[in-house]
Amino acid sequence: MTTFDKDLASIQEVRTLVSRAKTAQKQIALLTQEQIDAAVEGLAKIAYENAEALAKLANQETGYGKWEDKKAKNVLASKTLSEYMKSMKTIGVIEENLERKIIKIGTPMGVIAGLIPSTNPTSTVIYKTLIAVKAGNAIVISPHPAALKCISETVRVLREACYLYGLPEDTVNCITLPTMEATDALMKHQDVNMILATGGSAMVKAAYSSGTPALGVGPGNVPAYIEKTADIDVAVARIFKSKQFDYGTVCASEQSIVTEKCIEQKVREAIVKNGGYFLRGEDLEKVKRIMERPNGGMNPQIVGRSAKYIAELAGIEIPAETKILVSDEPGIGSRFPFSKEKLTQLLGFYVVNDWQEACETCHALLINGGLGHSLAIHSNDEDIIKAFAMQKPVSRFLINTPSTHGAVGLSTGLAPSFTLGCGTVGGSATSDNVTPLHLINVRWMAYGLDEAPVNENKMDATQDEIAMICKMVLEQLNA
Repeated sequence: MTTFDKDLASIQEVRTLVSRAKTAQKQIALLTQEQIDAAVEGLAKIAYENAEALAKLANQETGYGKWEDKKAKNVLASKTLSEYMKSMKTIGVIEENLERKIIKIGTPMGVIAGLIPSTNPTSTVIYKTLIAVKAGNAIVISPHPAALKCISETVRVLREACYLYGLPEDTVNCITLPTMEATDALMKHQDVNMILATGGSAMVKAAYSSGTPALGVGPGNVPAYIEKTADIDVAVARIFKSKQFDYGTVCASEQSIVTEKCIEQKVREAIVKNGGYFLRGEDLEKVKRIMERPNGGMNPQIVGRSAKYIAELAGIEIPAETKILVSDEPGIGSRFPFSKEKLTQLLGFYVVNDWQEACETCHALLINGGLGHSLAIHSNDEDIIKAFAMQKPVSRFLINTPSTHGAVGLSTGLAPSFTLGCGTVGGSATSDNVTPLHLINVRWMAYGLDEAPVNENKMDATQDEIAMICKMVLEQLNA
């Protein structure tokens, strides 16, 4: 009996899955917009019905976060996203401009590679599958090994839904032998047309270096600025709601609070009132010792964990009602761990003299690992809000809202998304919340506007004639 090394077996599996996905996508490409929409609605319905079970499985397997919040993320990725996409045109004629004589035709990209993190595993699978299918594509999932079981189960549920709602089962597939070699082979496969990369900086850079078109998103190191005109109690409550959501596993969660000296004491009191505990002395040093790996990277043992868990791991005692551990961080940079991204119940705290200094501090925090991602401000001064918006290198500037909920589209009008672009300043090809419109190719039909008349008696087409031409094209495309 012949045996294969795991890496070789995983590479062969990738080749097989991509081949199946390509075959499935050719069948999907024959469907109309109406058929695609019905299938997406069906997939979303099944995913929504399994939202709680998948959330519990993810929580059990990874130990990250809270299943109740993971369920909320699954609902956002299924029901909320489906409702948002319902009227979105992605297939065939998606837009007409009679005045400019232009028709836009949407065509699928083909096979999408979906790289899935362990922090938001089931919701990201649902989200990427739905936007891929809405755009007429098939998708191959590359799971994080630490979340293989829950990701595989999510894919199984979606494959069954594909069968029930008229799509090939191979519309969505998942690698069962996750290795670095398999992910690399998937990203570099000649029949993969686009990579959706959600994860660490190294993985995102690998996606962009693969030679395949990619949409990758970088880390978030989100500052939350509480300006002196803010309702302090409400602002702190929003920040705690956001940071507590799934124990901070969403990259858009707040990482530091920045506030002004004139309201410092009130902010501190509100933090304690909401369950914050300021670390000092030996307690602070013990927590710092478990925050990072020797290379300065985030310690995965504390990711998505409660304050109580972190305290026990560090060997310190904290009040029973503690929700978030807070530290007055004296600086920003590699030597100051509370100035970095902390996807858990840890927050840095900074006090500044005025909004101009707050502006500089927030900018420095973003440079320290969050460029292009998100920033939250709590203020009732529109001039300061606009000044911040014009100067900060972020793609999502969130005003008077929990940063986590605002960035992913739960508490704002932003597109529901678990792939949050960081723009070129953050090393990303887009600054948008990624939607199906990022997964289609657009074919532009453009009629001449300034062509000379054929003869003296024939002038340029009238609006009615252009409309007739457009109608004929539409009939041919939909035939």
